[in-house]
Amino acid sequence: MTDPWQECMDHCVEIAKQAGKVIREALQGDIAVMHKSSQVDLVTETDQRVERLIISSIKAKFPTHSFIAEESVAAGAPSILTDDPTWIIDPIDGTTNFVHGCFSHWLACV
Repeated sequence: MTDPWQECMDHCVEIAKQAGKVIREALQGDIAVMHKSSQVDLVTETDQRVERLIISSIKAKFPTHSFIAEESVAAGAPSILTDDPTWIIDPIDGTTNFVHGCFSHWLACV
């Protein structure tokens, strides 16, 4: 019998690799920046794209799991914690650094 949490971890590693590819590709072009609650609260199309990638992939594999995701909640989605396994998602932790290209050297390691 397989460990269901190991299955989640293995799946997440694969999603992280896909997300890393999306982020690396985004660094090659212009990054569209928007603001959420203030001028210093940034969000990019890449944040939103990566969040959709993560959620859709996990939903496909684990349809009973729930999500609280930074960009979705900022856009008005409810933040509801239930007894279901719940994923807390911050698609790009460090959006300000991402916008300014401050961790492009780190992405080479992903």
